Amino acid sequence: MSTTQERTEEQDLPFDVFSRACPSRGTLEHVTGRWGALTLGALYEGSFRFNELRRRVDGVSEKMLAQTLHALERDGLVHREAQPTNPPRVDYELTALGREVAGRLLALIECVEGRMDEVLASRERYDGQRMPTA
Repeated sequence: MSTTQERTEEQDLPFDVFSRACPSRGTLEHVTGRWGALTLGALYEGSFRFNELRRRVDGVSEKMLAQTLHALERDGLVHREAQPTNPPRVDYELTALGREVAGRLLALIECVEGRMDEVLASRERYDGQRMPTA
């Protein structure tokens, strides 16, 4: 394929995450950021109330979880269900799109967790090579 044909095909793509102006970049950031990834992974387990989810995603602040959920809801990955009860009850769950994205994300998480022995050994080698000699 010629370079001209490749450029034409690239221009025909509706979205290109490598382009600064592409809206898919923002969604990718929401999904792959620390709190987005952990929130999607937790919600893959089922529906959670806000505080349950905050306990499940250990270390996330209330503010960060709220911001993360808003971004994921706006992107169509999370559904927020407010129950008209007293006190109000709000549940969060993945949409069909959110389940698909979270499933792929969990495969990556499982890969990383499964290879942590190699990662830790690599870190140790790397740090050992960079340690100043006394």
